[in-house]
Amino acid sequence: MNIGAIRAIYVFEMARTFRTLLQSIVSPVLSTSLYFVVFGAAIGSRIDQVEGVSYGAFIVPGLIMLTVLVQSVNNAAFGIYFPKFIGTIYELLSAPASFVEITAGYVLAAATKSLVIGLIILATSFFFVDLTILHPVWMLAFLVLTCLSFSLFGFIIGIWAQNFEQLQLVPLLVVTPLVFLGGSFYSIAMLPPFWQTVTLFNPVVYLVSGFRWAFFGASDVPVLASLAAIVVFTVACIAVIALIFRTGWRIRK
Repeated sequence: MNIGAIRAIYVFEMARTFRTLLQSIVSPVLSTSLYFVVFGAAIGSRIDQVEGVSYGAFIVPGLIMLTVLVQSVNNAAFGIYFPKFIGTIYELLSAPASFVEITAGYVLAAATKSLVIGLIILATSFFFVDLTILHPVWMLAFLVLTCLSFSLFGFIIGIWAQNFEQLQLVPLLVVTPLVFLGGSFYSIAMLPPFWQTVTLFNPVVYLVSGFRWAFFGASDVPVLASLAAIVVFTVACIAVIALIFRTGWRIRK
């Protein structure tokens, strides 16, 4: 394992984050704070409790997941797409680094950025709502696994994308709607039976539900199902990335 190659890519990507601090960190945190104000204060004042939890506190895990998923995909996608765009991807491919090391460098950097944003939003939420985390270790584990898995997914999107429009297509038209429809702002138990069944086909439901369980001890789906969903998704992304580097699809062409 070429640790030096992983470190070099990781440090370079993190340095880019600090150069664009307002866009990379401050902007998503401020945007999520607006959600707290609108949903937590305005709407939350009209909704008493959901599953025994105040509505303002109930939406915290969903808001964190919304931001973390989108940021993980965006950070990883742009990280690998930009070398493709300017042509420096060939320097990476000719360097003494395997696809595992290249992927690890970009994915770890993207996951770190998303994790930092998620933790900042969590800390910010305490200013808006009275929040208690029943299982802090599991909460952190779910957060880290989600950051890693969706950074891998974003890495795939960055390789697939051939222009900046495609780079934003999946996060805007796929990931964000799935999060909004995945129980981020409501419990799926509030839906009619037919729509509850339909919602269970949304993979984000399992992420949000497991993450919310770590906060409040209640979930819409079994916790083991949430963990299994994250693991399966992560393994599938790793397999796709391995196939991409093996064939050179959209990298060498």
